[in-house]
Amino acid sequence: MSAATDELKVRDEVSDEEWQLRVDLAACYRAIAMYGWDDLIFTHISARVPGPDDHFLINAYGLLFEEMTASSLVKVDLDGDVVLETTYPVNPAGFTIHSAVHEARPDAGCVLHTHTRAGVAVSAQAEGLLPLSQISLIPYASLAYHDYEGIALNADEKPRLVADLGHRNFMILRNHGLLTIGKTVPEAFLFMYALETACQTQLAAMSGGAELILVNDAIVNGIMAQVDIVLNGLGAELAWPAILRKLDRKDSSYRK
Repeated sequence: MSAATDELKVRDEVSDEEWQLRVDLAACYRAIAMYGWDDLIFTHISARVPGPDDHFLINAYGLLFEEMTASSLVKVDLDGDVVLETTYPVNPAGFTIHSAVHEARPDAGCVLHTHTRAGVAVSAQAEGLLPLSQISLIPYASLAYHDYEGIALNADEKPRLVADLGHRNFMILRNHGLLTIGKTVPEAFLFMYALETACQTQLAAMSGGAELILVNDAIVNGIMAQVDIVLNGLGAELAWPAILRKLDRKDSSYRK
């Protein structure tokens, strides 16, 4: 089946709202690749499909993030089982972390997970993320940690991960990588931008060997109110259209 046929078939079977979600999620995969945060075909970004069913979109297993399209995304249930016919395979084991978060957090519209070098490096540091930079304060104010239990294949890990996460939107998976949770795809992406940049900045600061200056708690506790002012109350939706324009200048095929 051709890509064009796939697109027509999927668009005919889903609502306009789901199709827009597919476009945004495919764009998020492409943006992760554009910034160099992907890990071949591994890691995942999932998004909750609008409607009463607990259905979610996730990547077609075997495609690079830079190849992801709206029609190639696979719709699954909380068990990772495919609920919309597709020509693409899916990796149910890769949905363990995502299904745990989606099931426990109705506000989790999008769950984004990466294995970047900077993220994994900070996840292996005993003190984790430090309040070293302005951008680090955004994840630092809502940050959870979860200890490594091996490759996420065991459903028994879910309650422990959910308990560690609580109501927070940023998580460092020890010895593993990074996780962000957003109400929308753009929000999860912007949260990951902040967390990833904070990790890169921390490693750069530590590499110089000089004494580090930490931001004091009073500033940390008030940072999110200041962030809301900077974003004009629009949150991630302020930056997302610019990211889409950048992607479209490079390759708009994610929209298919």
